[in-house]
Amino acid sequence: MPAAPPLHAELAGRLIVLFDGDCVLCNNWARFIAARDPRCQFALGTLQSATGRELLRARGLSLELSSVVFLWPGGAAVKSDAILRMMGHLSAPWPLAAALRLIPRFLRDAGYDLIARHRYRWFGRAPACPLPTPELRARLLE
Repeated sequence: MPAAPPLHAELAGRLIVLFDGDCVLCNNWARFIAARDPRCQFALGTLQSATGRELLRARGLSLELSSVVFLWPGGAAVKSDAILRMMGHLSAPWPLAAALRLIPRFLRDAGYDLIARHRYRWFGRAPACPLPTPELRARLLE
């Protein structure tokens, strides 16, 4: 996927995670990332936000994605690749999860798709955007 210049100057060089803002599991994943990112490398945003949609468009990604998206200055990843690439930037021991990339992508993505397909039923929908902590709010994209 082509690299694109950041649409917002404050995102230059940042690692960006876009997630489904309506999904409880996805919101918890964003909190998990923020809690294990002591260098504050990650900016977090929802797929539904204007900024999220601009970033997807700029990278040539579908606006209809139903996947977590990980963007970095040189590229983009979705589904299991996105999760494993994100984990590589977290505090120890989470980068060890990168070893799971040895599992063929079609198998990893099949598991990802199974969870994604049932995420609302298994984990629920966020009734409204949960109020973030001040630390998390500082990382959120508008």
